[in-house]
Amino acid sequence: MRKIISLALCIIMAAFAFTGCLPFTNSANKLTYDEAVQEMNALMKKVNVYKVSSPVLDIYSDDFTEADALSDISVFPITTKGNGEINIEIAADTELSDENAPDDWGNVVAAKFNRERFTLNGKTVSVSIRKITGGEVVTYMRAGAYSPDLYIPSHAAWGKMLDASGIRTITLTERLLGNTGGILISDKVYDKFIEKYGEANMKTVIEATLAGDLNFAYTNPYTSSTGLNMLTMILAAFDESNPLSATAAEKLLEYQRQSPPVAYTTAVLRNKAAKGIIDAMVMEEQAYILTKALSNYVYIPAGIRHDHPVFTFDYVSQEKQDAAKLFIDYCMRDENQKLGTDKGFNRHDDYAGQTPGLDGNGYLEAQALWKKNKNGGVPTVAVFIADTSGSMAGTPLAELKSSLIASSAYINSDSYVGLVSYSDDVTIHLDIKQFDDKQRAYFSGEVKGLSASGSTATYNAVLVALRMLDEAKQQIPECRPILFVLTDGEQNSGWNLGRIKTIVDGMDVPVYTIAYNYRDTGELEELSSINEAVNIRADSDNIVNELRNLFNVEG
Repeated sequence: MRKIISLALCIIMAAFAFTGCLPFTNSANKLTYDEAVQEMNALMKKVNVYKVSSPVLDIYSDDFTEADALSDISVFPITTKGNGEINIEIAADTELSDENAPDDWGNVVAAKFNRERFTLNGKTVSVSIRKITGGEVVTYMRAGAYSPDLYIPSHAAWGKMLDASGIRTITLTERLLGNTGGILISDKVYDKFIEKYGEANMKTVIEATLAGDLNFAYTNPYTSSTGLNMLTMILAAFDESNPLSATAAEKLLEYQRQSPPVAYTTAVLRNKAAKGIIDAMVMEEQAYILTKALSNYVYIPAGIRHDHPVFTFDYVSQEKQDAAKLFIDYCMRDENQKLGTDKGFNRHDDYAGQTPGLDGNGYLEAQALWKKNKNGGVPTVAVFIADTSGSMAGTPLAELKSSLIASSAYINSDSYVGLVSYSDDVTIHLDIKQFDDKQRAYFSGEVKGLSASGSTATYNAVLVALRMLDEAKQQIPECRPILFVLTDGEQNSGWNLGRIKTIVDGMDVPVYTIAYNYRDTGELEELSSINEAVNIRADSDNIVNELRNLFNVEG
């Protein structure tokens, strides 16, 4: 449970990069910002608020490594399990390793291979498939937390990044199954776009976005293969001779000021597209072909090809490497390649690909450059709201405290952070201040001192945090406000959700909610949905991945 919560909170820190100021409302009666503040102040008259006058400074705060913040690799499921005398574990990207069609090509072929009972040196050979994104494998391997026998990412850039990190790869094949990454442009704007810009490629898409003619969004380049591919092509569009130059960085900063926020999953992109928030986005071709909801988009391949190279490593025994070649040869059989074609792969074979000209270190630098500029120079201002009601007593609160302290390492020092707790009443532990070393130490000290008792006045705490954000906005007009609510149960004291919804909507503050051991999260989901944030369940096996990724992009 500690690992799950820790990762969940890690991803919260990553959430510091995703939230943008793209207000969403489905109400014709949306309050203006000033009206929302006026309503908030009226409700605050019935909220009891206490303030810690002398917060605790934790001068003994522990340092946490990246590995400390990762969940156990078992949260990424084994979707095919082999039982041969020589069994090879394959970390395969999600478009190959899902349990369900159409993203199950790897599992279908692996199950067939295992049934045929191939042998090597008199020993039976089998394969096991672990479902995990290419970026997650790089994260885990660089942290020393995972060592698969084979690695099948969407494209070769991830392998280059491992080589640059001192993990030597051995390429067994450059193409297991063909695919491309690219850009989707809505039918509604495509013709007008072509009429003005001549052709659709990354350079013209970025030009149109900067001109206000297109709303283009991409995915997290730390986990998404398409996101990494398109990020490097964006940088190349800014400076073809050197995508990592000061010129490219300056233009990326300008671009991020105007573009929609990066999405941590493709599903988020689809939701934003359905609501009309974006009209262009990134996507792998296989996903585009098989997603009927995207039939009103035009697909343009861009960047490097996504041909699913297969890597092994110098730490893998020669016997396992030889066994792996048996599996690769099996994958190359005509019937298995045809199956891949049926599942949306092996299209656009005439597309040779475009390269940004980066080696492994270059891709790592591109990620770092993006992380530095992803908010377009606009600082994040966040308040963490911790539930300290009676039901959190014992293990839940202990886990929340240790996880929150560990994950605070992912908050950038140029962000601004405050801390609130609540039960029957609300306590302001830390006013919003820049998250420098001193504020970090106060944050750690106050979190360690949290104790649990009383009822659950969740929305009273949200009102207090909103007022803190409003006060901070007076000092920092250009900022990204965010709230994080961490709770294990529904509100049973104070104001209810219905009473504060219009205030949250009018102030355009995304509220990320993290539910601990709490299944009925309907209200939390509703609260998060007001301004395009997310609800995360901390007792779910998958929550750790989503939270860590969310915080990595936001931190």
